[in-house]
Amino acid sequence: MQKLVADFINEYGLQSDIETRYIDLISEVGELGKEILKSTNYGKQDFCTNEKIANELGDCFFSLFALCHELKIDSKEALNNALLKYKTRFLQKGEISSGE
Repeated sequence: MQKLVADFINEYGLQSDIETRYIDLISEVGELGKEILKSTNYGKQDFCTNEKIANELGDCFFSLFALCHELKIDSKEALNNALLKYKTRFLQKGEISSGE
């Protein structure tokens, strides 16, 4: 998926600096959070996913993979490293949190 995003960025000339990519990711996560809140009427009803939430999640993925592209970090390798770290913590402590 990271290559798909990188190709899109290159095709449409959407290169950006790392700081802007990071701020864009945070902004998209905020928009996802807002749609989740709206779907529950700000906590007054049960959560129900919808198309707006799916679209915002897609925007988050795009922004995350674009940030990986600009940082020259392989997203698959980073995820695999995180899963290994969490697995090791779970096997050692019975949970995945760092406990810090």
